[in-house]
Amino acid sequence: MPTLNWIGKEAVEQHHAEVPYRLVHCDGELSTGDPEAGNLLVQGDNLEALKALLPYYGGQVKCVYIDPPYNTGNEGWVYNDNVASPEIKAWLGKVVGKEAEDLSRHDKWLCMMYPRLRLLRDFLKSEGVVFVSIDDDEIHSLRMLMDEIFGRGAYIGTFVWRRRTGSMDETGNFSRDHDYIVAYQRGEGSLVGEERTFAKYTNPDNDERGPWISDNLSASKPGGDTYYAIEDPATGNEFWPPKGRYWPYNPKTMKQKISEGRILFPADANGSPLVKRFKREAKSLYQPISSWIGARKEGDYTDDLGVLHLSSPMNSEASKRIKEIFNDKVFQYSKPVELLEKLIQQVAGPEDIVMDSFAGSGTTGHAVLSLNKQDGGNRNFILIEMLDDVSKRVTAERLRRVIEGYEKGGDPTKPIEGLGGGFRYCRLGVTLFNEFGDIDTAVSFPDLAAHIFFAETGAPIPSKASSNSPYLGKHGDKAVYLLFAPGQEGTPRGALGNVLTPDALTALPAPPDGFEGLRVVYAEGTTVSPDRLKAEGVVFKQIPYQIEGA
Repeated sequence: MPTLNWIGKEAVEQHHAEVPYRLVHCDGELSTGDPEAGNLLVQGDNLEALKALLPYYGGQVKCVYIDPPYNTGNEGWVYNDNVASPEIKAWLGKVVGKEAEDLSRHDKWLCMMYPRLRLLRDFLKSEGVVFVSIDDDEIHSLRMLMDEIFGRGAYIGTFVWRRRTGSMDETGNFSRDHDYIVAYQRGEGSLVGEERTFAKYTNPDNDERGPWISDNLSASKPGGDTYYAIEDPATGNEFWPPKGRYWPYNPKTMKQKISEGRILFPADANGSPLVKRFKREAKSLYQPISSWIGARKEGDYTDDLGVLHLSSPMNSEASKRIKEIFNDKVFQYSKPVELLEKLIQQVAGPEDIVMDSFAGSGTTGHAVLSLNKQDGGNRNFILIEMLDDVSKRVTAERLRRVIEGYEKGGDPTKPIEGLGGGFRYCRLGVTLFNEFGDIDTAVSFPDLAAHIFFAETGAPIPSKASSNSPYLGKHGDKAVYLLFAPGQEGTPRGALGNVLTPDALTALPAPPDGFEGLRVVYAEGTTVSPDRLKAEGVVFKQIPYQIEGA
């Protein structure tokens, strides 16, 4: 398989594994609504935020949508990867200049995207799907990058979304009016598609098989004995396939179709036979469409095949929506809420989690809240926005207004009802492990427990751990335990309960009934003999040296 190479690739291929785990702290003053709604807005560099959230949400997200920098050369995009490699230091900068000024911007973009996409893959459920908005500048690099990270077979397709009407002055000989949305699956992901209306299906002859539509009978390619004449039983007229085409069935199957009344013969011998296709025999009531037509006003249309195309507003409508919420244009390049609703509906059901690590103005969170209001669902969103000012002034404020309600365009005579729900506003805290590899003194038992459980099992901890019990939960054939209490100067580790002693082993809570796997116990040390550990079905792992990510 062809691979993509760029300057700095070798240094970033494993960078996601080197990013330190950080604590996540929530700010009640900047949070809104029901704090138990399950929604998060995290302020911080999205690479570090993703790593911090992984122990809690790894393998749990059904839909990821990101709208990263398009790298047009006219943007100023910032990220603060702290990669020690001299190669990366030489190529990565804070602001990417125009191509004429800085020929390395494509390398920088790829170095920025690779570790983020690699972490996002780990958040997806086995049937999860990731959508990435992009335009012509990086579409080919993005496809090859995602082929490498997700696998070429994981590619679902690329949607073409018309984002504006009219032309603009651009270099080159044409004006681009569309963006792309690339879709990949983690495993067995799929898209719902758009609902077929079957509006053209009728039953004028009262066929007992129900509504039907007449369709072309011929085929473009031969398939065995498929070029022959068929006879209308009623008139005796003979019909050959149209010039350059063939019948879709062999003579035996065609004879059966005719006897079943599925072939419609024309009254005129110069006409062409058609075939009846019944609604009840349709393979699916839904059909994904690769091109999405934007519209200035909402409105759906049905094509000649009976496929319903759901319109989605253009970027101008998104800007208008922002201005209605804030009574000002506070953010550029926002996507329409309806577009995000369509994408989410393709994948995420009423109880699923949706993630956006380039949150910007918060359109993804707005779309999740809107969908929940429409169908009574309980979808959750996880948003990450790097810039502190944007996250507070735009992202959090937009979510607050749509949750609580606002005045359209600042007009008190035009109140907009709130969508309900809530979210927690969070920031990144200290790293889990300090510069010496020891557990940071600011780390609490629940923090360490969540990290250890995920590192050991690859799954988020089933419920928030309590220092009252060393039992964290089970996953597969492992039951995980943690003996840990923050250290105090002059206090022996054993006195803190951080050592697995024979008495501590006896006192471990029993795993659930029927569990026959291994008990994995994390502690700072052990005085239990290896023979007894083996006899008891216990694997001991020492803190912090045997904690993955330490």
